[in-house]
Amino acid sequence: MTVADTARLLLVEDDEFFARVMKRALSHRHYEVTHAESGEQALHGIEREHYDYAILDLNLGGHTSLNLIGPLRNRNPGMRILILTGYASIATAVEAIKLGADNYLAKPADADEILAALLSDGTTGSVETADAVNLQPMSVRRLEWEHIQKVLQENNGNISATARTLKMHRRTLQRKLQKRPVAN
Repeated sequence: MTVADTARLLLVEDDEFFARVMKRALSHRHYEVTHAESGEQALHGIEREHYDYAILDLNLGGHTSLNLIGPLRNRNPGMRILILTGYASIATAVEAIKLGADNYLAKPADADEILAALLSDGTTGSVETADAVNLQPMSVRRLEWEHIQKVLQENNGNISATARTLKMHRRTLQRKLQKRPVAN
C-alpha cells in the first residue's frame, strides 16, 4: 500500500498509553494516525487536515467529545466516526448516534474490534452496549447509572448542574461517575 492509499484517521484520546498502543496498532494496519489529546487539539487539527475516519474517546478529562461530531461531519460528511468509551450508557449511545456518530463501542476493546466497529455499515445494529444486547431487566445499580448518564447528558456534561438536578452532593456524584458502570 502506498502513502496515497493510506487512510487518514484522527484519534482523540486523553489516555496517553492507550493512544500510543492504538496509534501503533492502526499504523500497522495502514492507517495514517493523528493523535489529539483534547477536543481543542482535535478542532485545530480538523481545520488544517482532512480525515477519513475519527475515533473519539467520549470522556476527555471530564469533558465530552460529542461536541466534536458536528465539526467533523461538516468538514467531511463522508467521514466514519466511532465513539469509544469506558463508561458506556444507553443515553450517551443514543445521543452520539443522533449527533451523527456512525457507531459507539464500549472499552475495553482491541484494535480489531475498534476497526470492525468503525468500518461497520450499521446494518447489524450499530449501538451495542451491554444492555442493548442483553434483554434481561437491569439491576437497580445499573438503572441508577443510566439515569445519572441521562441527566448528565441533559446538563451538557456539567457535573455541578447534574448534582443539583439529582439532589446529590457533587462529590458523591463524582465518585459514582469514576466507577465503571455495573453490568446489570
